[in-house]
Amino acid sequence: MKGFAVTFTLTMVLSAIPLTAQPNDLPYRDPRRPVEERVADLLGRMSLADKLGQMVMGGRDWVTPAQVETQRLGSLLSGGDSPPPAPNNLAGWTAMIQGYQAAALSTPLGIPLLYGIDAVHGFGALPGATLFPHQVGLAAADNPDLMRRIGQATAQELAAVGIYWNFAPMVAVVDDIRWGRAFESLGADTARVSRLAAAYTGGFQQGLEALDQDRERERERGQDQDPNRGQDLPRPLATAKHYLGDGGVVFGSSHFQIRGAWSRLDRGDTQGEESVLLARHLPPYQAQVAAGVGAVMISYSSWNGVRMHGHSDLLQGVLRRQMGFTGLVVSDWEALQFLPATGFDQQVAMAVNAGVDVLMEPARTAEVLGILQALASSGQIAPARIDEAVARVLRLKFAMGLFEHPGAVAAAGPRVGSADHRALAREAVRKSQVLLKNQGALPLWRGQRLLVAGSHADDLGLQSGGWTLVWSGFQGDNQRLPGATTLLAGLREVGGDSTLIDYSPTGDFADPRATADADTKAVAKADDKDEVQADAKADADIDGKGDQKADAAIVVVGEPPYSEWLGDRDAEGLRLTVEDQALIARVRPQARKLILILVTGRPLILDQALDASDAIVVAWLPGSEGAGVADTLFGEAPFTGRLPFAWPRDVSGIGPAPNLSPATEARLLFPEGFGLSD
Repeated sequence: MKGFAVTFTLTMVLSAIPLTAQPNDLPYRDPRRPVEERVADLLGRMSLADKLGQMVMGGRDWVTPAQVETQRLGSLLSGGDSPPPAPNNLAGWTAMIQGYQAAALSTPLGIPLLYGIDAVHGFGALPGATLFPHQVGLAAADNPDLMRRIGQATAQELAAVGIYWNFAPMVAVVDDIRWGRAFESLGADTARVSRLAAAYTGGFQQGLEALDQDRERERERGQDQDPNRGQDLPRPLATAKHYLGDGGVVFGSSHFQIRGAWSRLDRGDTQGEESVLLARHLPPYQAQVAAGVGAVMISYSSWNGVRMHGHSDLLQGVLRRQMGFTGLVVSDWEALQFLPATGFDQQVAMAVNAGVDVLMEPARTAEVLGILQALASSGQIAPARIDEAVARVLRLKFAMGLFEHPGAVAAAGPRVGSADHRALAREAVRKSQVLLKNQGALPLWRGQRLLVAGSHADDLGLQSGGWTLVWSGFQGDNQRLPGATTLLAGLREVGGDSTLIDYSPTGDFADPRATADADTKAVAKADDKDEVQADAKADADIDGKGDQKADAAIVVVGEPPYSEWLGDRDAEGLRLTVEDQALIARVRPQARKLILILVTGRPLILDQALDASDAIVVAWLPGSEGAGVADTLFGEAPFTGRLPFAWPRDVSGIGPAPNLSPATEARLLFPEGFGLSD
């Protein structure tokens, strides 16, 4: 595989996990031998049960370490709601994964486990980890070097607990902002999605190399004499998802209800002339293959009516033969049940024969293994197809270095939520901000009196979005994300002591004249303790200014957290809420200028908020470093972000890209790529 045919150039101290009692002189255990030789040797020693176990991925909530051992499972994942039983911290994650890994290594052949997770904006399941802006914000920043460094940092924080498989990046080219996964995407432009996602993958899969820069410099100076140095580190595995066309599904082609929410787009059907669809949706995967991505995850969606998990032409013909992808193809969470076959056993057969190598069936591992055994016995899945899939799994594990070091990277522990990583996230926040409007309201300056309103201003869950601690995100209880900074805290930090900031989530502030009167009297009393002079000073101050409005009001509103179909909306559902509009109207008379901050995963219809605001800033979903928003508001950093989606004026401006009708285009408020610089 292109991205893994490299030598490792560094050494780390890793958590010690004994491999097995297997003789170390067996060919597959010798890291000096070529990967293909090791694969062939190990494959020849495996029973059918050993092989089938490598083709099934279990879920932490349903699979015990003992089952990993008895079922010979090759991979495991934590879903969006699957932290360690307790505690959810660095030690808890490390101990949990080490327990599973030890079970895998205790099997006769000692094949290490691949543990996966959706770290779509950093290690979002771990309190205290660094949370980067969701990909929609990174699309606005449009900075490949930034993406590469975020990939590196994410790999390091995951490696601290022994996770080396990340189900990211999502490389969907999104046609319709009503889709609930638009916030996870890099926008609507194929070229931008391709270059940014490739940069992330390159950074992630090489992310651990940065952990030993000092030793590398020693080696270059000839001070490190160990010729075998640099063969020890595991190499992380990125996953391009969701193949193919998940961002191009047609509105209304999906219609199911889970958790009380109806889908509209998620898992729907991508329809159109195939050459046109391929030209729009395939290039990001071509860029991923060129970047050396190790895994591709298949989409729940359909392609002109054919479910992708059973689409052998696109899986075998296009991905494998045409594009030359030699890595691992994995199904999405319990996706096989949607294939058009009679019975779950035939759905499993359809997926495997279409080209899926690893089946993500978190709750049904024993059942799936039994089905695979029966399908192999009946000849419905050929032995050659099983060997092909297993060889891909083993090839990855050897190339990643898991056989040598399957444990956590101890030296990566201090990188989790580190100052350097948080500084990187804050940089990403600054560069992702998009300025839509500014009529003399920005930049702010220190010493102003500012009113801040809106619950999104002081809520880490709201500003972090989905895939934060839990699958669909949370709100309230900022203590759940230790070390993170809300937008309000960032404003206070950057504004400093000279900037007076009043905060009310509901916009119910004290009478400005009364506040100014009290403040001025307090200052005068502190100066001369003379109440009469204090009263006179306060009155003169009010009379002299004539207008006791605050210098500026900052209203922070936006979307609640969601994920996947929970975020599917119709056009009306993308309006600012009635409550948000009322908040803006309530605060508007209390300040000379009003700055609207939008915390959102996609464009929203502004309605009257457009005219009521002197400045409008799109903060997207900034993650743990809210101070990055304040950096741009106070002019500490320029506004450089540009819209990754066109912004509708009203519901008539919402429609599928890339070829908007003239009527729809006429109802756009801002085109894709728009963004002011001051």
